Amino acid sequence: MIPPPCFLKLLDDFKNGIVPPGVSDDKLWEAQKIKQAIIHPDTGEKIFMPFRMSGYVPFGTPIVIGLLLPNQTVLSTVIWQWLNQSHNACVNYANRNATKPTPTSKFLQGYVGAVTSAVSIAVGLNVLIEKAHRLNPATRMIIQRLVPFPAVASANICNVGLMRHCELSEGIDVLDSNGNVVGSSKIAAKHAIMETAFTRVVLPMPIFVLPPIIMSYLERSGNRRLLLPIHSVVCLVTFGLSLPVAISLFPQMSQIEVSRLEPEIAMATDCKVVTYNKGL
Repeated sequence: MIPPPCFLKLLDDFKNGIVPPGVSDDKLWEAQKIKQAIIHPDTGEKIFMPFRMSGYVPFGTPIVIGLLLPNQTVLSTVIWQWLNQSHNACVNYANRNATKPTPTSKFLQGYVGAVTSAVSIAVGLNVLIEKAHRLNPATRMIIQRLVPFPAVASANICNVGLMRHCELSEGIDVLDSNGNVVGSSKIAAKHAIMETAFTRVVLPMPIFVLPPIIMSYLERSGNRRLLLPIHSVVCLVTFGLSLPVAISLFPQMSQIEVSRLEPEIAMATDCKVVTYNKGL
């Protein structure tokens, strides 16, 4: 394992045509992977560990476990949804396209809107189910356990849109084949946010569907002492498998045809395709 302070110097030396003795291709690829996991591609700064994609599962799993606990009250629903969307908001902001600065006031506005929408959706769905008197208790319990998925999925879309809405108004930088900035595109920003929002719908799908089904089956078996440990393991495994699948749907450095962008960008380059940082 390459020590954290060394991987950037190793990559910089490699760019300058200097490869220290004993450094293999495997070491260089390892350094590149560390950089991509830790360093923001636009700012060049380290991302705070709980808000990195590599930290999403270990820091997010306890919240997922809490969201899926049975017999949720309105208060517990509010608390867990607030924690979940607060974490999501920070992850979305930390992994955004950062080619344009985002004022703190815009971040706070987006955060309040994202959390409020999440809590409102979750509580509203729970209240509707509680009033569905025609459902038998078993059916109601299963539906209540599945409520977090539509609540979290719809809230995640709001979260991404609100936390990154500045990109829609300011645009994001698009790069030619040589890595030079061609211009700032609002159309590319729209594509970036839509792609990221879609991954946030796919991500919670297995996490909030499979564990409730498995746990409902285990509860009927009668062994309640093992419920919480098994519940935790199932959430951790499902989350760990879902995250790489979701973020692999679109590359972080996405490409788009110049003909689909603003006319001024098409006039500024001879390239047919440009690249932009979609964010994660």
